[in-house]
Amino acid sequence: MSALQWSDDLALDLPAMDQTHIEFVELLSAVEQAGDAQLLAAWDALVAHTEQHFGQEDDWMQATRFAAGNCHSTQHRVVLQVMQEGARLGRGGRLDIVRQMAAELVIWFPQHAQSMDASLAHHLRHVAFDPATGQVHRPEHLPERALHGCGSQAC
Repeated sequence: MSALQWSDDLALDLPAMDQTHIEFVELLSAVEQAGDAQLLAAWDALVAHTEQHFGQEDDWMQATRFAAGNCHSTQHRVVLQVMQEGARLGRGGRLDIVRQMAAELVIWFPQHAQSMDASLAHHLRHVAFDPATGQVHRPEHLPERALHGCGSQAC
């Protein structure tokens, strides 16, 4: 059994985001459960998904006036760089590093989803953003200037 399971605690009431997060949790579980022979393929699948996942959220932020350098996007870049480094180290035989990174993602992801992603989901609902079309249906609710924090009260 995986250390991280999808639950209502992770749901953000934004179906496109929730589906992507479900896929992330499933791929992370596959990494955790993979034997040594399958580990790098499972990790590579998680990294590829994460590149798309973070890119999608970053595009949504850009379309709804989150600044390109906001802390949410910055965290995406840093986490993805670490995951890509894990893939490189794993190909060099350091499977223990890949397994440690997976364990750290199990801790990181719920915190990220319940803070930064929850704030983004709230913002996207507020401006009536349609992830399928990229259209903002309530442009009058867009912030006047780009948001430079993560969009949460904590920032």
